[in-house]
Amino acid sequence: MGAAFFVLAIVTIAIGIPVMAGMWSAREKERIRLRARELEVLGSRTAERAAQYAAQTERLEQRVRVLERIVTDRGFDLAAQIDQLDERPVQGRIEH
Repeated sequence: MGAAFFVLAIVTIAIGIPVMAGMWSAREKERIRLRARELEVLGSRTAERAAQYAAQTERLEQRVRVLERIVTDRGFDLAAQIDQLDERPVQGRIEH
């Protein structure tokens, strides 16, 4: 093992380490870019779901408001009408 071997080993290491570091760095940058894209897609899906839930909640709230209005505006009258239906005699049977 002469001096030439050690010189060759040092040159190989001196060139190899930066090359390996560059390859590793490029791989990590690509991994980070892909992860950022993945999070972006996930965020847009989450925003879309949130908008759907908000729209559904709004529709349900509107329906509840209508039902509340029916009950409070015509509550007593509606109860009386239902009671009258229960008191009516059956007119006749429908035969098939």
